[in-house]
Parts: sequence; C-alpha cells; structure tokens
Amino acid sequence: MLIFAVRLIIEEEGKMLFLRQTKQNGGRYSLIGGNVEENEFAREALAREAHEEAGIHVEPHDLHLVHVLHRHKLKKDETLLVLYFRAGRFHGEPAALEPKKFKDVRWLSVNNLPVEVSKATLHVLQGIRRGEIYSEFPARSKVLAFWEQFGERWAGFSDF
Repeated sequence: MLIFAVRLIIEEEGKMLFLRQTKQNGGRYSLIGGNVEENEFAREALAREAHEEAGIHVEPHDLHLVHVLHRHKLKKDETLLVLYFRAGRFHGEPAALEPKKFKDVRWLSVNNLPVEVSKATLHVLQGIRRGEIYSEFPARSKVLAFWEQFGERWAGFSDF
C-alpha cells in the first residue's frame, strides 16, 4: 500500500522542533506530520497536522518543499512517499496535544541529535544538508535482501 505523508521542519537558533512519542508509540523523537487525506493538498494537510499535534499555526503558503523521501517500511509492508517542508514561520507555543501519541515537545540541537531520532529522519536531514531533494530509505540493497529471504522477487529493476 502506498501512503502519502508530510513532515514539518521548524528550526530556530540552531534547534529543531520535535515531538516525543509516548513509550507505547516507540518513545522516539519525530517531526510534526502525518498522512495526507484524500481531499487535501500536501501543505494544507501539514498545516492541519501542525495544529492538531502541536497547537501551532502555519500558513500553507509559508511551507517550502525541501525533500522527498521514498520509504519502504519492510516489516509493515508499507511504502511511503513523504514530503518534507520547512516552515518560514509559525505562530503559537508548541505543545503535545495528542497525549496518546506524544508526551511532550522538544527543541533539539541540530548538531547533536539524540539516538532517539529515527534513522529515516536522520537520513533525510543529512540529505537536506547535502542539498539533495530526493532520497530512498532504506538502501535498495536492504530492500532486495528483505524480499529475497521470502523467496520473492523485488518488483523494481534488479539490474541496477
């Protein structure tokens, strides 16, 4: 199944805004965001998610696309296309408004992100620093190895 999702990058004074997941949701730090609903555009969905998850207001026209991630969640058999947007500005005091999903918000130093930030998020942030607009995660070789263990053939090109 293909999932279309969006994530929000907000930076201030060398720190980036993250939501801390509850323990039952993994306990990791994640960016604000979620899935794009059928009758939404991506930036509208992200403005909605920012308000629902963190109580902040962002204007869709102030969101600038900085990265596209094509991701395979192998154990869940999900494929995601995730658009990452940087907010030029926001209004409101960030707070964790979905207590079943998030326990708090944190401003984390962009130069010293903790191990609780997911590998996929770190992958994207490193790609953005290198000026890459598109990336894939995990590496293609890992996706191939995963499917081969079940005797299934990867639907993509196998010659690359």
